[in-house]
This record gives sequence, C-alpha cells and structure tokens, in this order.
Amino acid sequence: MALIEVMNFSSTPKPDWFSREGDAEDENIQAELKATCQLPRHIAIIMDGNGRWARLKGKTRIEGHVAGVESVRDIVESCSQLGIDYLTLFTFSTENWNRPEKEVSALMQLLVKVIGRESRKLHDNNIRLNVIGEMTLLPEKVRTVLKKTMELTKNNNKLVLNIALSYSGQWDIAQACRAIALDVEAGKLKAASVDEQLLASYLSTGSMPDPDLLIRTSGEFRVSNFMLWQCAYSEIYVTNTYWPDFHRSQLYDAMREFQSRERRFGRTSEQIQINNRPANKL
Repeated sequence: MALIEVMNFSSTPKPDWFSREGDAEDENIQAELKATCQLPRHIAIIMDGNGRWARLKGKTRIEGHVAGVESVRDIVESCSQLGIDYLTLFTFSTENWNRPEKEVSALMQLLVKVIGRESRKLHDNNIRLNVIGEMTLLPEKVRTVLKKTMELTKNNNKLVLNIALSYSGQWDIAQACRAIALDVEAGKLKAASVDEQLLASYLSTGSMPDPDLLIRTSGEFRVSNFMLWQCAYSEIYVTNTYWPDFHRSQLYDAMREFQSRERRFGRTSEQIQINNRPANKL
C-alpha cells in the first residue's frame, strides 16, 4: 500500500480536538481526579506498541503509527482539560533512526501532515508546542513545520506539549555537559559551581519541572533512554495496552494509581505525615 494512501486522513474524517467538551460522564471523572488536589504537574509518556497493534489487526506498521495519532489527540485534550501543565510525548528516539528507511520516511511525512494540520487547533486551545531532541537531524520539511508551529504557539500557557523527536536521555545529558564545559571555558561559570541543580538547568527541559508521572504503554519494563536524568523520582506506570488503544480512560487509571502512591523522595513515611500535618492553631 502506498504511503500516500495510508496517510490520507481525509478519507476517514476524525472529530476535531476538544470536541468532547460537554460529555457529562467524562467531566465528572475529571472533577473527581481534580478534587484530590494530587494531579501530576508533568506527565511523560513512552508511546509504545504501534507496530504490534498493527500486526494484531493485520495492518502495516505505518497504519499503526497513523492510528496512534488519535491517541495523541485524546491524551493532549484530556491533559489540557485536567489542567496538567506539561505533557511530554516520546515520539521518535535517536535509536529509531536505525529502523527501515521506508518506515522512518513515512513517520517524517506523518509528522509534517499532522503538525501542519493541527497547529491552528493547538493555538486556538492555548497549547504551546515545544520540541526536545536533535532537531538538526530531522528533514528540512519537518523542521520547518515544527518551527512554524512553535512560533505560532510560543505565548500560549495552558499546556506545554513537549514532542521528544530524535531524542535520547544520554544525548540530553551529554549536550548539557558540553554546554557547561563551554561556559566554564569561556569564564561564564566556575567548575566548582557545577552541581545537580545547575546541570539540570542545561537539559532540554531546564525550564520545566521533572515529570511526576512516567507512563509506558505496551507492557515493556524499561525506560528506553528517555529522560534519564529527569525521571529519577518519577512515579512509573506500565500498562499492557498498546498505544493506539490508550485513551483518556486509560490515562485516568494511571492518574488514580499515581494518586494512591506515597511520594517520599528519600524520606520516611513518618516524615511525610509530619510535614503534611496541619499546623496547630494558637
């Protein structure tokens, strides 16, 4: 099947983003999640399983990637409605460049088509698009549409949507170290001032909080070189669901699990309870 046929969205029109507003049942679920006051500020997702989903359906891998776009829409929409500040989606890793050339080419075409088509919808809903990764390795058409959308949405402040493209956690740490070394060499920094906090500020996510919740679909128990520094204390949620079948109901399950956990950051449960205890009124 030709790529242009697989990627012809117009033949199977999908609902617009944010078209579910007014769904009473969904609004009630979101209200319950918000009522706990324990929503993650930053959610990161390793979107895995498009190829296996396609194989089970008797479809091509490319069709699996196309189907995954609908999950992206639903997750972005629901995160925005819940008031999540940051959503990072692991879209294409540095290692993914080693995949078959035909698949990589189709993925790049898909990026151009989807981002180009949905940039206005992102902007209209106050969502800022940001890209982390080695953008210089991306084809010019991909860079062009991404830069255009980032410029269009740069002042939006409801949700920051990070797309991790040509990204790896090891690259992120290495590029931060190089930048620090150059600043030390230029006399802008002293080597003695380099600590964990400073290094974190040089990462591609330096202006953002670390992910509170890391979700991985398809049942694989590994982080796959994704945000290695930033996810040091993220709560990890793994689901067997393949990405094209991961929608808002599965996201809500992950968030309920997140809310049930005690985040200690090296402290004891007793310390957490004392710190959360209301102060006595005099």
